[in-house]
Amino acid sequence: MKTEKTGTVNSRIKRGDQVVFIAGKEYNRYDSAGTRQPYRGKVIAVDARAGKVKVEGAMIVKRHRKPVPQLNREGGIFEQEAWVSSSNVALIDPETGKPTKVKYEIRDGKKVRVAKSGKLIPETAWAKKEGKKAVEDEEAPAEETK
Repeated sequence: MKTEKTGTVNSRIKRGDQVVFIAGKEYNRYDSAGTRQPYRGKVIAVDARAGKVKVEGAMIVKRHRKPVPQLNREGGIFEQEAWVSSSNVALIDPETGKPTKVKYEIRDGKKVRVAKSGKLIPETAWAKKEGKKAVEDEEAPAEETK
């Protein structure tokens, strides 16, 4: 059964942020050493209206796609990341490396995100959606000072 979008916005998690799972299927995932660790990854997409995020390498699902000769698209079985509720992930504190809550403060006339430790959460380099011209980390737009 498909649910309607709630219209709630969790804008505290942005694309490019490092997050850790605090609940759900990926919370007790085995790592390469064979120990259970909550999965950590980078957010690759955010749907603020639905309150969902996609995390790189987490919640991998298989999608079956028919070939479309008119679009030169091959068919087959493809693996991709699935949407996860944003309540299942927490932002990683840049100072302690642990899950943290985020608050907003006004510093130097700008609205910035601040971790629970008081450390400023750095703005991530933004990238446009795939298919358009992507911007790499070092090519992030320079902020203008007024």
